[in-house]
Amino acid sequence: MTFSTCDICDANEDKLDNGMLTVLPPLFKPFGRQPTFRGQAATLKVFEDFALIRSTLETAGHGRVLVVDGGGSLRRALVGGKLAQLAEKNGWAGMIVFGCVRDSEELEACNIGIRALAAHPQRSLNKGDGERDIRIFIAGVAVAPGDWIYADADGVLVSAERLA
Repeated sequence: MTFSTCDICDANEDKLDNGMLTVLPPLFKPFGRQPTFRGQAATLKVFEDFALIRSTLETAGHGRVLVVDGGGSLRRALVGGKLAQLAEKNGWAGMIVFGCVRDSEELEACNIGIRALAAHPQRSLNKGDGERDIRIFIAGVAVAPGDWIYADADGVLVSAERLA
């Protein structure tokens, strides 16, 4: 998989202007072994609760990217090593977590891409609260199920359509 988010932006200035292509604010730190990843978005909205994340990652990923609106919480980690291993095993390309992750060394051993706000040692709750497959907002940027996510060292893009 070879692409550059910079090149995508340069080639699609019209889509950036009309909102069909957006850039997530540069808040995210890289985790996982894949620095570059892309795929269609599956979306979740949760707050300090990992149960829906786990049940989603237990399904076949088909190269998708799980985008989690965790409310930007820096109080608990939503994804850890076991969930990242589950994502890799089930064919997810990566995860964007608007919140924290944990087990950083275990994440680095997983052959997927992960972006999150920070690492935090405390795990989140396991109640099952949240919503799945809805339009979410990550730092003010809308992400809908089926949007295309492109992530590399320079940033994370959200596109309403697949880009060449």
